[in-house]
Amino acid sequence: MPLPPEEPQIHESAQGPSATAAGRPAPTPRPVPGPRSAASPRPGSARPAPPAQRPVPGPPAPKNRPENRSGGDPQLQLIPAPADGALDAAEEALDLLLDSGRSPGEVLVLTTGERHPWAAHELSFGEASYWAQQDTAEDVFFADAASVDKVTARPVVIVALNGGDDVAARALPVARSRAGALLVVCGDPERVTALLGAGV
Repeated sequence: MPLPPEEPQIHESAQGPSATAAGRPAPTPRPVPGPRSAASPRPGSARPAPPAQRPVPGPPAPKNRPENRSGGDPQLQLIPAPADGALDAAEEALDLLLDSGRSPGEVLVLTTGERHPWAAHELSFGEASYWAQQDTAEDVFFADAASVDKVTARPVVIVALNGGDDVAARALPVARSRAGALLVVCGDPERVTALLGAGV
């Protein structure tokens, strides 16, 4: 007759977590909470995600260069310079304008005394060719203030007061009317004030 299978003996040291020495069941161990990322919320406490942040519109960005508004006077910038240094000061002002992003075709440079070397060079090819360059407005245009009535408006006009009080007295008001946004005058401040009036 076959023997019934023996029940395996369970040693006390091999008893699982459900039994204690007193024979009472032990509580089931729980996982220890660890660090959680925002992507894995605590179980049972899932909250709806907050609505996506919309960019708040701010004030419009200021323009790099103020343009003339409704036909008013352009902004006036005075660069103090003696008559024999006015042309150099005008060249420096031009370089700064171009470096700041001003297009060459937006700038007109007038001299009240000796012509700018560029104007003298271009006039050597004839008046028609010279004035045609003004109309194309692809580059800085240099002119003698004696011919200020022939120049057309540009956003920026630079005037070098390098001589000729009579020419300057007539040219400055016209230059102001030709400047769309900015009039830069390089010369003696007292002389400029006298020529343009107390509104300077």
